[in-house]
Amino acid sequence: MDEVQVGIYARVSSEQQSDAKTIESQVRELRARVAELGLPLPPEHEFIDDGYSGATLIRPALERLRDVAAAGGLDRIFVHCPDRLARNYAHQVLLLEELLRAGVEVVFLNREVGQTPEDQLLLQVQGMISEYERAKIMERSRRGKRHAAHVGTVSVLSGAPYGYRYVSKHDGAGEARFDILLEEARVVRQVFTWVGRDRCSIGEVCRRLTAAKERTRTGKTVWDRATVRDMLHNPAYKGVAAFGKTRLEPLRPRLRAQRGRPLQPRRAVSTQDVPREDWMSIPVPALVDEALFEAVQEQLGENQQRARLGKRGARYLLQGLLVCGQCGYAFYGKAISPSARKGHPRAYAYYRCIGADAYRFGGVRLCWNKQVRTDLLEEAVWNEVCALLEDPTRLEQEYRQRLQTSEQEPSPELRGFLASQGRLRQGIARLIDSYAEGTIEKAEFEPRIKRMRERLAQVQEHIRQIQDEASLEQELRLILGRLETFAAKVREGLHDADWLTRRELIRTLVKRVEIDEEQVHVIFRVGPQTPPSPSDHHSPCLHYCGRSAVAATS
Repeated sequence: MDEVQVGIYARVSSEQQSDAKTIESQVRELRARVAELGLPLPPEHEFIDDGYSGATLIRPALERLRDVAAAGGLDRIFVHCPDRLARNYAHQVLLLEELLRAGVEVVFLNREVGQTPEDQLLLQVQGMISEYERAKIMERSRRGKRHAAHVGTVSVLSGAPYGYRYVSKHDGAGEARFDILLEEARVVRQVFTWVGRDRCSIGEVCRRLTAAKERTRTGKTVWDRATVRDMLHNPAYKGVAAFGKTRLEPLRPRLRAQRGRPLQPRRAVSTQDVPREDWMSIPVPALVDEALFEAVQEQLGENQQRARLGKRGARYLLQGLLVCGQCGYAFYGKAISPSARKGHPRAYAYYRCIGADAYRFGGVRLCWNKQVRTDLLEEAVWNEVCALLEDPTRLEQEYRQRLQTSEQEPSPELRGFLASQGRLRQGIARLIDSYAEGTIEKAEFEPRIKRMRERLAQVQEHIRQIQDEASLEQELRLILGRLETFAAKVREGLHDADWLTRRELIRTLVKRVEIDEEQVHVIFRVGPQTPPSPSDHHSPCLHYCGRSAVAATS
């Protein structure tokens, strides 16, 4: 008989829990349970999401777990409790149905869940309670912080800017506060004096601070413009700290992951700025007087209006797509200085690795990768994009692969939402019947019916989005019928496309461009015709070819 393939899954939500290593208790209990059953547990079957929220399905370990299960590599998975798998009830249903269809048995340590209607009902109730508990905690936390900020409590800030030291409630005898750090406060006052009285620019301030070897909060002697700009705009230095300057919203699409960051962020949210009039003020010790602070704001506005350089915007075709294959930092466009031109006009610039700029890292250069001429690299990448668009067979393969996916049975996610929609409608009907029969009072009925209808509207919106995506996939059949015509039109006008059209096509089709010392690798969002081998996973690639096709110049 074949050996049973088992795995474990554990998760904690916050970075505080991750730092406190609370996930180790989950892993220890799961390993002990597997050992009691006498089953082997290979290390690659331990799926651990340390510090990832359960409100999203985009988690690295969960993604690997689903891939292994779909490939038939698991027979049984052990989880501490349902809310470790997912906080959202609909996500729990989705994952359990997906794993069950793949032949994977899910075992929860806190309670054995069978396949009887009673067991399934209990599991659903637990999922709903977990989701309700999470929403309630978030609402109480938000309301409590706003109330604390309204009465001027410093503890809601949870940290102090440069020039202050944050004293917590525990260290401050029950009341949090900001203490002034004299050495940092001296630097802050000097910065405000340079801008407000000497009318210096932010760049000049950075140069003066760097020349004076003044240290930042992290100990660096090289000051960044963004650090100085944020300092000059922070109202805490005039004695009024601001709370609620940003708010969280669903994660916006990203061009690529940041250097050193995972592809799936720990928190699937984006930060949005809040208008200044909606900020809440908290009194703190002032470092500069209000008149000087307002003079600085006026000078910053004047500097912005009279700056010789306007807003740059998108200046380079491959901006945001280039990644260094040596150190992982991004490449940026660097224009040729007048002295380097030696009197000759140059219509091109250079793409340069951020890690090669020593001034960014305290005078120490981190990367020795070569810089590349913008015109040669952009032309080479554009030729690769043209080759992709001019190849109908490659496009046809991608479209047919999508059509095969759309022709299959409804996705597990859609089935989960449809099941949730049915249960919510039944719950609303039962709630209305109970109110009509006098079982519950109006004061209890109204908030409950409101919450259920809001939840139903959310589920229906998810269903509509999934169905819209499915309808878009169905429209691909029309593209298949006109594929040759489309390819002919592309060949006619592709090489005459203007700069903006080229930029949009490149950003749509190219995932990233990796620059090594001797090669440039173009990674497309559309897969190659044949699966690449492990030794050649960066297909296609462009060689420097003796500096003829894509030259590298140091």
